[in-house]
Parts: sequence; C-alpha cells; structure tokens
Amino acid sequence: YPSEFLVQKITEDNQIPVHLHVSVSLQYVAGLKGSALVEFFHGNIAEVENEELRHLMWSSVLFYKTPNVEVMACVLLSTKAIYFLLDDSFVHADEHQSDFWNKENSDCENSSFHLSCCFVLKLNDLQSVNVGLFDQYFRITGHSADHIVTCLTRDSYNTHTFIQQLMAVLSLLARTPSPEPVDKDFYSEFGSKNTGKMENYELIHSSRVKFIYPNEEEIGDLAFLVSEKMDGLTNLPSLNILLYVLAFQVNHGEGSAQNTSSLQPKTLILTSSDLFLFDEDYISYPLPDFAKEPPKRDKYQLADGRRIRDLDRVLMGYQTYPQALTFVFDDVQDQDLMQNLTLDHFGE
Repeated sequence: YPSEFLVQKITEDNQIPVHLHVSVSLQYVAGLKGSALVEFFHGNIAEVENEELRHLMWSSVLFYKTPNVEVMACVLLSTKAIYFLLDDSFVHADEHQSDFWNKENSDCENSSFHLSCCFVLKLNDLQSVNVGLFDQYFRITGHSADHIVTCLTRDSYNTHTFIQQLMAVLSLLARTPSPEPVDKDFYSEFGSKNTGKMENYELIHSSRVKFIYPNEEEIGDLAFLVSEKMDGLTNLPSLNILLYVLAFQVNHGEGSAQNTSSLQPKTLILTSSDLFLFDEDYISYPLPDFAKEPPKRDKYQLADGRRIRDLDRVLMGYQTYPQALTFVFDDVQDQDLMQNLTLDHFGE
C-alpha cells in the first residue's frame, strides 16, 4: 500500500505528451488515477505479489534490435523490475521483430480487445545505465542484445528523476558483494590504458550497476564533427556548441501535427555560427560488451545545416510546451555571392 504522496506523484506523472500519438490501450492506462492506477499495476503488470510501484514515466523508447523504430511507452519502475508498456502497433512495425516478441495473439486484431505488449527488464539483470549528453536520454543495458533499451525523454528533469528513483530502488537489492580486487603489477596497471582516450565518468552503485556519464571529450568530438561538416570554414578553437537538444522536425508534406509520422526525431545542435540537424544513433553507442562489429551507421549523420547569418526570422507558436519553432532562412543559391563580388571588383 503506497503512501498518499506517492500515489499522488504517480498520478501527476501519468500524462501522455500531447504531441505524440498513442493507441487506445495506452490511452486507457493514461486515464487511470490514484489507487486505480496502483491496482491496475498489481492486477495486470506486476510479476511478484510483494513488489511496489515506485515511479511512472511516459517516454519514447528504442530497442537495440530495432534501432529505427521509436515507440511511445509507459515506463513503470518497481522494486523488482522496469516495465515498458508498449503500443500494440509496435509489433507490426517491423517484420524482423516476430522472433523478438514471440507474438501469438494475432487473432485479437479485429475485436474490441486492445492488446499491449509489456517488455520486462528485471533489476537483477541490469548491468549499466548510460546517460546521454545534457541528460536528454538514457540507455539501460542488460546482459544481452534483447535487454538494451534507450528512453528518449528529451527532458533533463525526467531523466534526472528516473535515475534518482532507479538508484533508490537498486539500493534495496540484496546482491552478493564484489570479489576483493586483485593486486596489479606495474605493467598491467598502465598497459591497458593505451587507447589514448579518456574513459567516461563512471559511478558504480552499491548494487554493482554502473552509471556512466559523458565527459568533456564527447563535446569535443561533437565540435570536431560539426566543424568537419562546415568544410573547415570555422576555426575549431573558436567553435562552441551552445545548445544540444533532442527535438522533432515537422514535415508539412502530409498528415497533421497530431500524426506521429509527420514528426521526425532529430538532434538539433546550435553553434555560434550555424544551426544543424543530425540523425543520431541513440542506442548503439557506446558499443555494448557483446557487440561483435561496429554499428552499420555513424553516431551522427548530418540531415541539414544552415548559417545563422542567413536566418531571416524565427516564428514562435503560442501553444504550451512543447513549443513549435519555425526557422525561416534566406533562399540564396550562392551563399557567398556578396563575398565573391567584393573580391572581383575591389581586389586582385
């Protein structure tokens, strides 16, 4: 029986982001309040009788096996496991998933029965949590490729709250203590550090789960990548990344703003001179221990880039969060036209 404060907090968190479309089954879950939500968890989701629901969060999620399919999920954290309650439409999104989900209930499609898949990651199977740049997302890693999930919260507050709750729940787990460290000799101590790259900042929890945070080098690597895309027009030392945010690009071609297919996930990067949109791989990097080969695509792929000096105006929507921004750029075919004229007329 959770406290009134916890029930109230979970009820407040049970809100689907307005810009994302979900199925009827998840809309039903989002409509539950107070004790009805807790009873729903114990009656339909919980695997053990004595586990407690500690936190609820709505987030887009990506699975390692299907890195191109982003799906909305209700993420439930209990004292035993993390549950991802997913849209039933996700199962039909990719034919390669049939072995992943072992779906047998296809006869329910035409009935009034709304099916949701629930993916369960037991806390005892949890090995590491990678927090993305500026807390925009985090990746949960278990012991195999089936147990790697990225939550694209697109919100540092939601990420921070979930990580805090997860650490608190992991503290309750009784795990066998780590073996005593073996005394290392001089060569093994310093010989393994020949990668020339600083390791990411790691926090090893008392439950032996690693919490891995990005270091300054990741920003440096990103700045170098961005400068490469700019064809060396800018000095790298003076290039500063001012903003990194996970956003959606709205396609006006077809569908309304409510249609989830019209929203394309993009990473927006703002520097002092340019605005970039990247397609980012949020799930494959850093490589998990069992990966035999690098992923098929790079972590960052440039989708669009414009110079700030070509920005004509910014239109802001008046709706509440999430805010819609429209960037209008001058449509000049030859961007360096004025510069070339100056050189032709006034100098050798």
